[in-house]
Amino acid sequence: MDWGTDLWDQYDIIDKHTQSGLELVEKYVKFVKERTEIEQNYAKQLRNLTKKYNPKRGCKEEQECRFSNHQSFLDILNEMNDYAGQRELIAENMMMNICIELTKYLQELKMERKTHLSEAKKAQQSLESTYKQLDSSKKRFEREWREADKAVQYAEKTDQDINATKADVEKAKQQANMRTHIAEECKNDYAAQLQKYNKEQSQFYFSDMPLIFNKLQDMDERRVRKLAQGYVLFSDTERHVMPIIGKCLEGVTKAGTNVNERNDSIALIEQYKSGFERPGDLDFEDYSQGINRASSDSSLGTLGTPKGPLELLGKNRSKPFWLFSKKSKRFTSERIIVMPTVTEDFGHLPPEQRRKRLQQKLDDIGKELQKEVDQSAALEKMKDVYEKNPQMGDPASLSPQINQTAQNVERLRGEFNKYESWLTEAGRRGDSMLRRDTLREDALSYRSHSFNNNGSTHEPYSPDGTHSEEGTPDPSQAIYAEFDDDFEEEEEELVAPIGQCTAMYNFPGASEGTITMQEGEVLSVVEEDKGDGWTRVRRANGNEGYIPTSYVSISLSK
Repeated sequence: MDWGTDLWDQYDIIDKHTQSGLELVEKYVKFVKERTEIEQNYAKQLRNLTKKYNPKRGCKEEQECRFSNHQSFLDILNEMNDYAGQRELIAENMMMNICIELTKYLQELKMERKTHLSEAKKAQQSLESTYKQLDSSKKRFEREWREADKAVQYAEKTDQDINATKADVEKAKQQANMRTHIAEECKNDYAAQLQKYNKEQSQFYFSDMPLIFNKLQDMDERRVRKLAQGYVLFSDTERHVMPIIGKCLEGVTKAGTNVNERNDSIALIEQYKSGFERPGDLDFEDYSQGINRASSDSSLGTLGTPKGPLELLGKNRSKPFWLFSKKSKRFTSERIIVMPTVTEDFGHLPPEQRRKRLQQKLDDIGKELQKEVDQSAALEKMKDVYEKNPQMGDPASLSPQINQTAQNVERLRGEFNKYESWLTEAGRRGDSMLRRDTLREDALSYRSHSFNNNGSTHEPYSPDGTHSEEGTPDPSQAIYAEFDDDFEEEEEELVAPIGQCTAMYNFPGASEGTITMQEGEVLSVVEEDKGDGWTRVRRANGNEGYIPTSYVSISLSK
């Protein structure tokens, strides 16, 4: 996985990420410098320093902690707080080995980053210049063709006019021929400019920008690696003069060695990868066939992928998609970005990011549900002990906790089913179904061991888990049967097709959750477009996935 392939449309994210990395290096250098100044003040000032550099809750720095190099910096601060109060450190070695070296390396990284961004801007400007030439030639072709059409009509009208002289007719025909010739030249020029632009656009998106992004990735990974070495040096300097705090220093070393530049790059990709495809070539618009200007403009920015980077990134569909946001020197009210409304089912996110967020939510709920189920089992055992040994406690005193635990389990199961249905809708169901079955068994096991708060006795169980009395029905069996029936009904509703669709174009289905499709192929529609531009379909062999709604002709069953 690399930035040039997976983050081709995330220029702003890469720009901010690399800048944030350089700021982290500066922050770390400043941190070490300030520590050398206050080291003589021992524990109190050392704790104040760690507190100063700990990020505040909800700020930008806290969000960066998902990267190992950022998290390692926070781990170092925590370790410093642990050995606060110990002997002062040798500040001179820290200044020479960390501050000076990182400051020198930081200047080199800044120059390298500036060079790469300059190359990206030049490539963007070159593409924009070619597009302006294309637009100019297209407008000229449109204008000259209209003039040629008028000249031809005027020549025909003059030829039919009985009062017009032969010279007038010849002049009108010559003018019409000249205008037609000029229009043909403009048409050929427009075709050549279009071919040139499409070639440069392909070069820009598939070669130039991926190369630049990969260079930035390599630079960022080297920065992370160098910063990790600085973290390790931070501990090594102390270890030589303070063996008494060796245990804490090992934690700092671990924080430095845990930094993995490759994992940080993959984490950035996993977080911001949109899963969309690059824009396709522009279509040739032949004004000689009667295409008006309005329809041309409206189709200029249509790149054929529904809910792609154009819509979700807020780009103007009337122009081609640029990777770079054009920043003006002045801030105006027109530049205020309206963020999408955050919904509980994460429907505002791209498909891949939505599935990840839903899966994360399911895992959290599953852990909480498992905790409640374990707690209910513990309360059950405690109640058994109280019933057998009344001197140890009153079994009735556990009823409020038992009832509360039962309510929590029911609430969490409801939330788990709700988010699981959204995850199924988003296109990933397999792994969560296994967890659902496991959690249902735990929840149902809890239900089968539920307590009678009206004073009924608890039936004993044999060591192998079976009931000790023959002929007594197992309440869990009825509950299992009830849930199996509900689950089968849910499955039948999910797989029932609601119509058919015919593919009008080929679709590669490269993104996770999508399905490949060939032109002319007939598929069953499982789920309609929810407004995000994607329709869920199924092949005859049972394979399911999402396809762009605009790529197919849909016929729903009545």
